[in-house]
Amino acid sequence: MKKVLVIAGPTASGKSALAVEAALRYNGVVISGDSVQIYKGFDIGSGKVTEEETKGVKHWLIDVLDAETPYSAADFQREVRRIIDSETRLPIIAGGTGLYLKACLYDYVFREEDGPAADEKFEKYTNEELWAMLRDQDPVQSEKIHPNNRRRLMRSLTILERSGKRQSDMVAEQAHEMIYDAFIVGCTMERSVLYERINSRVHRMIEDGLEQEVSGLLSAGVTFSSPPMKGIGYKEWEAYFNGTASLQETEELIAKHSRQYAKKQYTWFRHQMPVHWFDATSEEEHRNILEEIGKWLER
Repeated sequence: MKKVLVIAGPTASGKSALAVEAALRYNGVVISGDSVQIYKGFDIGSGKVTEEETKGVKHWLIDVLDAETPYSAADFQREVRRIIDSETRLPIIAGGTGLYLKACLYDYVFREEDGPAADEKFEKYTNEELWAMLRDQDPVQSEKIHPNNRRRLMRSLTILERSGKRQSDMVAEQAHEMIYDAFIVGCTMERSVLYERINSRVHRMIEDGLEQEVSGLLSAGVTFSSPPMKGIGYKEWEAYFNGTASLQETEELIAKHSRQYAKKQYTWFRHQMPVHWFDATSEEEHRNILEEIGKWLER
């Protein structure tokens, strides 16, 4: 099986920098696993690496899509597998949601009806009605979806409508086996240190012009219903631009959501994937991680 390195972990844990270090040492390329960095113009809020920060390393799946283009786990799976299979250098997936990573690394098969399109018949229902319908027909799947996540609710119902099979049953049918020789590095650190880094990172984003970035996107016709605007770092600005929240409140909300997401990421990865956790606080720890990656590559 082809070797694939994954640098995972919560936001602000230093994944991007570590991925570049690994690429430079082991002749690799970096594949962004972030669902917002793939969009053009969404730079500061997504923590997108700058040209200088790439240090000349090739980065895939950054600045590819326009704001109105949907992007799903199936799209990520297809594109990343294509890159992995075509690259002669070591593929290094940096960051990304757990669902995207699992869809790519494991034997999950997306059927045609798993795509982003949803049956128009469901448009007339409220979110609460959609969730109740899914709860009645596929209770296991309904527990995985927030009642306000309209897109996923409609998609699960559409899969059932078109295929006659529940999405949860489709997932259960998979063997849940990796299709690559993947080494998953999990970047971790003391929770208090991580939260302080998250707070500092959000404050730095504000200083770097995140407000102006969002304002420019809105002026260009992007709306808060656009797919990337639903990401943390962007969705929190809606109240600010509607005049119902201050800049300080917006910054605090972004930091709060980022901390909450970091906690969820830890929980998800610990239960869903074979992650090798490393303290990533210092440069010395980074060197230790790189040495472990080297041992895996020699196996």
